[in-house]
Amino acid sequence: MSTRVRYHPSYLEHLHGLPVHYFAGPDDGPGPGPHLPPPASVAWRLTADREVPFEERWSSFLDRVRTDEVVALVIGAWWQEWDEHGIGPVLDLITAEAHRLPRLRAVFLGDVEPEEAEISWIKQGDVGRVLRAWPGLYELGVRGAENLVIEPLRHEELRGLRIESGGLPPEPVRGLAACDLPALRHLELWLGTSWYGGDCTAADVRALLAMLDRSPRIAHLGLRNSDIQDEIAAAVAAAPVVAGLDSLDLSMGTLSDDGGAALLSGQPLTHLRALDLGHHFMSEGMTRRVRETLGAHIPDLGLTPAHRSARRPEERYVAIGE
Repeated sequence: MSTRVRYHPSYLEHLHGLPVHYFAGPDDGPGPGPHLPPPASVAWRLTADREVPFEERWSSFLDRVRTDEVVALVIGAWWQEWDEHGIGPVLDLITAEAHRLPRLRAVFLGDVEPEEAEISWIKQGDVGRVLRAWPGLYELGVRGAENLVIEPLRHEELRGLRIESGGLPPEPVRGLAACDLPALRHLELWLGTSWYGGDCTAADVRALLAMLDRSPRIAHLGLRNSDIQDEIAAAVAAAPVVAGLDSLDLSMGTLSDDGGAALLSGQPLTHLRALDLGHHFMSEGMTRRVRETLGAHIPDLGLTPAHRSARRPEERYVAIGE
């Protein structure tokens, strides 16, 4: 499966509309002077390397940056050679200092490329700790889903949630479905494949869609990279929340003619500004039907097909698994 992947997670370039700046520690120059950008002008990326453990880099960051002005934080690899404990100790460190980052509005956990760890190897934890530590947080991003925990909670300010995975287990999806996120505007989940723990069912997806009825500001929904993409399409086609969306992303999964037909026979989608069905496995005939039915109404319609094997053209696969 991995030989077919044409997508791969890459380092963030922007978060919360700010360019990502790698905090190198002493290499940035002494003190908080001209070698460091203004604290609120960048998203600060902290990572361990072979010479510097994460704890040391975090301590240096607290000492040298005016953290009371920081608005965005990116956590890269927290291990030096291999990840023994997962992200838990990192969450201990950063949430313990939440009072020193009162203006923090965006956090991304696990900004890791495949050369450091495949997406299915990244060990997450209870990311709700970040939401509880920063009740004013606007954006939370997560890469990796092993040991991921999302407990039911209410967060008044969260506007964007993005979880990238090669296999998102059902437990955090069910926990998310029990959350109350009234300010949520952007939700994107990479549900992945059962080969890597992505065992969500259509019932889990329907419960999640029902939760979004309690998020009246939701404008973008992405349910991507799934090997049950046809079932997701059918659930979306009947979900009331879709009527209020500006954009819908069902790309990177195993969408076939069944999913395409479900979308066309369900509720109207012509109000959407963007619909992405890229990396699909629909036939040329169904692709043409989708384009003819929706293309004149949706300005941004993504219909790029997945690469098919010449030996096994019937085989379907998600864009990102391992």
